[in-house]
Amino acid sequence: MTAEYHQYILNFKRPGGTSRGVLHTKETYFLKISENNQTGVGECAVFRGLSYDDVPEYEEKLRWLCKNIDENPDFIKEELLHFPSIWFGYEQAILNLKNGNEIYFPSDFTAGKSSIKINGLIWMGDADFMQQQIEEKLKDGFNCIKLKIGVDWNSEKKIIAQLRKNFSKDELELRVDANGGFSFDEAKTILKELADLEIHSIEQPIKAGNLAEMEMLCKTTPTPIALDEELIGILDFNAKEELLEKIKPQYIILKPSLIGGFSGSDEWISLAEKLQIGWWITSALESNIGLNAIAQYTFTKNPKIPQGLGTGGLFTNNFPSPLRLVGDQLSIEKT
Repeated sequence: MTAEYHQYILNFKRPGGTSRGVLHTKETYFLKISENNQTGVGECAVFRGLSYDDVPEYEEKLRWLCKNIDENPDFIKEELLHFPSIWFGYEQAILNLKNGNEIYFPSDFTAGKSSIKINGLIWMGDADFMQQQIEEKLKDGFNCIKLKIGVDWNSEKKIIAQLRKNFSKDELELRVDANGGFSFDEAKTILKELADLEIHSIEQPIKAGNLAEMEMLCKTTPTPIALDEELIGILDFNAKEELLEKIKPQYIILKPSLIGGFSGSDEWISLAEKLQIGWWITSALESNIGLNAIAQYTFTKNPKIPQGLGTGGLFTNNFPSPLRLVGDQLSIEKT
């Protein structure tokens, strides 16, 4: 086997607002593994400022992987333990090498026979911009919407209140994502306000790493809490179990690029189900290559609720994709 990688910069069509700042570009890397005239492609989707492996030696580790691509996969996994996005790219490329034709997990989904229900994502911005996005998602047929919050809660609350006035919780499921944007005291108040608005859940109300405070919030919250950034950098299986047993969240959010790929996600899902914690899978601004792989994996987990997968429409210079969105159903279009 041989391997090579290259960097690629994705450009946003419109800046994406989060409580961590406004995104204009997204850096990513592609890994190509070749053997017997076949090539597999995977995306090492490092997320600067968020990924556990956002370190200066990132490309050095990619070069190491290309040089040692013939090593035993278990050895490679151990070497890439602290580089979850590179391991994820390796997993993808190996699966694509085996299956070909943009296929990672053959299924009814890849055969074009089934689909995945997803939520509509509303980016942060002023009230008019957020309202415009919401109207577009409702027109497109979404009945589960996720709003990024945490910049101007009073304005955001008014938007949510108006939505709830127009649509009951049975008509429209509302999720919010704070990206750790609130303090502990703010979160206690906001969790009550969200409950009054019959919100499905809030992702990461406070910054990751404040375990005692997060445990307290999850224990007393009137609005279900989903851990997101809290999972990043937790690499050992026992440490994952200890985290979930301590905090006891209502949900966890799985972003394969940030938590060690398919195998890392499998571990979190097995623990969550053992502890009766809900979960869903979310993409993390991957290109259409990584998004396609994540969607195929997600289908194999037999999801019961809307998933947080992107649609590939955020970037001006994305790649052709077999994924198609009709209403809130993500599928693969077979030709």
